[in-house]
Amino acid sequence: MGARLLELPRRKERMEEHENLTLEGRNAVREGLRAGMRIDRVFLQDNLHDPALSEIEKEARKAGIRTDRVPKEKLSKLSRTGHHQGVVAELLGWEYCEVEDILLEAKKSGEKPFLFLLDGIEDPHNLGAVIRTAHLSGAHGVIIPKNRSASLNATVARTSAGAVNYTKVARVTNLSKTIDELKEKGLWFVSADMDGTLMYDLDLTGPVGLVIGAEGKGVSRLVKEKCDLTAAIPMKGKIDSLNASVAAGVLAYEVVRQRMGK
Repeated sequence: MGARLLELPRRKERMEEHENLTLEGRNAVREGLRAGMRIDRVFLQDNLHDPALSEIEKEARKAGIRTDRVPKEKLSKLSRTGHHQGVVAELLGWEYCEVEDILLEAKKSGEKPFLFLLDGIEDPHNLGAVIRTAHLSGAHGVIIPKNRSASLNATVARTSAGAVNYTKVARVTNLSKTIDELKEKGLWFVSADMDGTLMYDLDLTGPVGLVIGAEGKGVSRLVKEKCDLTAAIPMKGKIDSLNASVAAGVLAYEVVRQRMGK
């Protein structure tokens, strides 16, 4: 332990052109403006006099962002989620961070690294929910693979309730290799598995990465083999698994509980 993490490129990766470059919904757009996201234009529904929309319009203009009042039909065409709530923002592009940026975030906060690695989560609603949990539980970032994974888009942003604007998300080619590199920095990795050790019996107070797999499939064999521990969540029902984002939340708050010393 203690060896230097392999140097990672400092290039910021932008969202591919074919992916959704919009923010939709009042919370998502409001938080995007407050976080200084690269918003090009904001469309608001005309003939809809609502204080929340007026606040968004005011903040956008203050930031020098063009705003347009348009018919509801146009918003519906712009919307990818179908839940625009009277406002859609066009982005210049999402940006992913580097894994190193997540470690720097932990260092700046004076805390032991705490992050999520998501293996095969392809549902953008689950990704958004995990990002929301990561932000609220104090995690320093989320790592997703480039393949077999949902990417940042309007659905993720809306489901995260704006947390995507404050949570670092890195995208890597190989999760197993990334785990190896982070282990050299002293991180321990815990995969969620119903056959693992009861989570209350694990020490989760150190630098930790929670590895969450897709609902039904779980963590892939190669990634699971790289993990140091497996954590089981106690369940009493007649079905044998939790939704991926719910499992992430339960484990995250066990980390929070243990770090608080309770």
